[in-house]
Amino acid sequence: MPINILMPALSPTMEKGNLAKWLKKEGDKVKSGDVIAEIETDKATMEVEAVDEGTIAKILVPEGTQDVPVNNVIAVMAGEGEDVKAASAGAGTAPAPKPAEAPKAAEAPKPAAATSAPAPATGPTQAAAPQAVASASQVNGHARIFSSPLARRLAKDAGIDLSRINGSGPHGRVVARDVEDAKSGKGLKAPAAAPAAGPSLAPMGAFAPGMSDKQILALFEEGSYEIVPHDGMRRTIAQRLTASVQTVPVFYLTMDCDIGKLLVAREEINAAAPKDKEKKPLYKLSVNDFVIKAMAIALQRIPNCNVSWTEGGMLKHKHSDIGVAVAMPGGLITPIIRKAETKTLSIISSEMKDFAARARARKLKPEEYQGGTTAVSNLGMYGINHFTAVINPPHATILAVGTSEERPVVRGGKIEIAQMMSVTLSCDHRAIDGALGAELIGAFKQLIENPVMMMV
Repeated sequence: MPINILMPALSPTMEKGNLAKWLKKEGDKVKSGDVIAEIETDKATMEVEAVDEGTIAKILVPEGTQDVPVNNVIAVMAGEGEDVKAASAGAGTAPAPKPAEAPKAAEAPKPAAATSAPAPATGPTQAAAPQAVASASQVNGHARIFSSPLARRLAKDAGIDLSRINGSGPHGRVVARDVEDAKSGKGLKAPAAAPAAGPSLAPMGAFAPGMSDKQILALFEEGSYEIVPHDGMRRTIAQRLTASVQTVPVFYLTMDCDIGKLLVAREEINAAAPKDKEKKPLYKLSVNDFVIKAMAIALQRIPNCNVSWTEGGMLKHKHSDIGVAVAMPGGLITPIIRKAETKTLSIISSEMKDFAARARARKLKPEEYQGGTTAVSNLGMYGINHFTAVINPPHATILAVGTSEERPVVRGGKIEIAQMMSVTLSCDHRAIDGALGAELIGAFKQLIENPVMMMV
C-alpha cells in the first residue's frame, strides 16, 4: 500500500508551511532517517526526515509552494516490494495551495474614478477639508471626526455634536475656535443624510482603519510603488504583536543606569580571556551579555515577576529563561538562553553568538525560540537611547535597552560625566503591579551597576 508523506507540524503553533526544497526526486530510494525535504516555517528552515523505507513514487507539491496546510499529502512513497508505477498512478493530485499572489497595482482603481468626491485640487483649499473628514468618517464606519482634544472637551461641555461642526483646522480638523463659533450658531452643518450602502473610498491622502488593499492602493499614484508580498514570518509578527497590543494592558518603567564599572570589568575580563591555538580569544563579552545575566538574576531575586499570565492561574517559573531579540532579514526572532541565572557570562556570550548566526540563517529549532519567561531587546548598537518594546506573550515583561553614552550627572552637589544607559521595562499589568515592576527594574539596576554582584 502506498505511503503518504504529509506536511509535518514542526511546532505546536504551526498551521501552514512553505515547501522550500525537495532533496529527493521521484524514483529515488530512501531509508528511514534520510533527509527528503526542507520546510520553511514562519521562523526557520527545517529538514524533514523519512520515517519509512521505500521509493519516492510521486511528488504532489512542487518545491517553492507556499502556505501548505499541516497534514496535507505532499508526496507518495512506494513501500519495499511495491510497484512504483502503481503507487504513482494511485496518488492523484494533492490540493496544494498555489503561492500567494500580491494584489496587482494595475487592478487598483485610479483615485479620480474611485470616489464620487471631487478630485483634489492642485493646492489645498478650505472648502475641500470638510469633505475629506466626511469621507474618512464613512470609511472607518465609526463616524470618526478629526478634532483636537480641547475641541472635543469644549463640544462635550456645550452639548454640541462634533459631526455638525465645520472644521477650520488642517484637513478639516475641528479646533477650539470652531466650537466657540458653533455655540453662537455659526459654522454648523445641516443634519447629515443617511450614508449610502457600502463604504466609499477615502480621497487621495486620507487613510482610515479597515480600508481594503484596493482602497489603500488608490491613495498612491499608479507606478510609484512596488508590492513586496508578506512572508510567513512577517505575517506571524504582525498577528502576535497586534494581539499583544490589543489584549495586554501594559505599563512602562524607565531607569538610567551608570555602567562605568561594567565597562571596566568587561575590558578586564576580555583582556584576560584564554586564547585558542590561533591565539584568538575564546570569548569576547558584550554589554548585552551582562544585561542578560543581570535580568536573569533580578528575576530570581523578585520571583513574583518571573511569571506568565493564564486565565486559569499564574505560572511561576523556577528558572530565568531569557529571550533575546535578534534582527534577521524580513523580521526578528528571540532565541532563548535557558536557565540564564546558572550560566557564566562566557557561556551566555558563546550561546548568543551561535544563536544569532543560526537565527539569521533560519536554522533555529522550535525549542530554541519558543517559550521563555521574559525577553531583552537591545537597540543600543543603533544609537537609540530610549524606546519601549512590545511584550511577546506568554511573557509578562520585556526589557528595552538603549545605548550607553556619556551624560552629565550630579554627585555630591557637583556635576560629573558618567557612562549612562537607559532601560525601559514593559510590564503586563494583569500579572505584575507597578510596585512589583519597580522592584524588578531596581534589582536589575543594582546588578548592572555593580557587576561583581553577578559573580556571587
